[in-house]
Amino acid sequence: MMPNNHSMNIQKNISLLPYNTFGLEARAAHFAEIHSLEELRQCITSGIQPLMILGGGSNMLLTQDQQALVVKNQIKGIKIVRNFKDRVWVEAGGGENWHQFVLWAVETGLGGIENLSLIPGTVGAAPIQNIGAYGVELKDVFVKLTAVSLKTGHLKQFTRKSCRFGYRDSVFKREEKGKWCITSVVFSLTRTRHQLNTSYGDIANTLASMGIAKPDIADVSRAVIQIRSSKLPDPAKIGNCGSFFKNPETSREVLDRILQTHPKAPHYPLPDGRVKIPAGWLIEQCGWKGKRVGNTGCYEKQALVLVNYGGAVGAEVKALALDIIRSVQQTFGIELEPEVNIL
Repeated sequence: MMPNNHSMNIQKNISLLPYNTFGLEARAAHFAEIHSLEELRQCITSGIQPLMILGGGSNMLLTQDQQALVVKNQIKGIKIVRNFKDRVWVEAGGGENWHQFVLWAVETGLGGIENLSLIPGTVGAAPIQNIGAYGVELKDVFVKLTAVSLKTGHLKQFTRKSCRFGYRDSVFKREEKGKWCITSVVFSLTRTRHQLNTSYGDIANTLASMGIAKPDIADVSRAVIQIRSSKLPDPAKIGNCGSFFKNPETSREVLDRILQTHPKAPHYPLPDGRVKIPAGWLIEQCGWKGKRVGNTGCYEKQALVLVNYGGAVGAEVKALALDIIRSVQQTFGIELEPEVNIL
């Protein structure tokens, strides 16, 4: 992470269109890119409030102009900070692209995050959401993170415990929401004896179709990339932010009621006796998959993904999301929660 002594360039009235994967037009009253702790602190002491931290812009729906100093986190750097017998601790800057970091780990022969290939966003945003896919969650490899208070500019370390991770959830989505900029994250990755997780989703089938009987971490990463690419639209072509809704967790009673009318309803048992039902399946049963409403709609290959066909505005996408929530609530008695930050 390069030292930086020049004063910050804070711009005014900047379009956020290039900075969000949904491809929505909204303007920031003030905007700055930071590459160091020093630049971040200059933003904090600029007197412009509030500050809004922007990572890859892949987990937000902009429904209006932002009367804030929008700070694009570009703090980079990846380094091994501790060596153990079978594993290492790797520290990555909060502004690193998440998928590029996964590829770096795989190429370096480090295991643990290959199932999280091709998830959009940045390293700094990953713990906020406790990102997960194909049976692996960020918290499984998380050691600690360093964050800067947007109020005082002071550094603080958060352990796995103090992050209070939940399903697509952390303390940063609740009581600490909007109060911190995550500048670096430390991960524990395996050097040898990798624990491959191929039982979830289509990974095993995809590996078989690739003719791979004894996969390594690179094979698993390639399989995940292939599956995700086949299901999810490329944001460069069709604006989207991946999964829009969380998969709901519900009681056995609710599931039993659904099974009476939909005996093949997919569901996964949870440790606490409840069950998780795929949101995409619920949305599809309500007839939304592939449905277009104005410039927005539900992606034809994956009902969980809302898309911008071009020219959509945030309010339009939000209205569609609310219609889908209402429809699933009426049909199944389950209330879907957005995974995306609606701003």
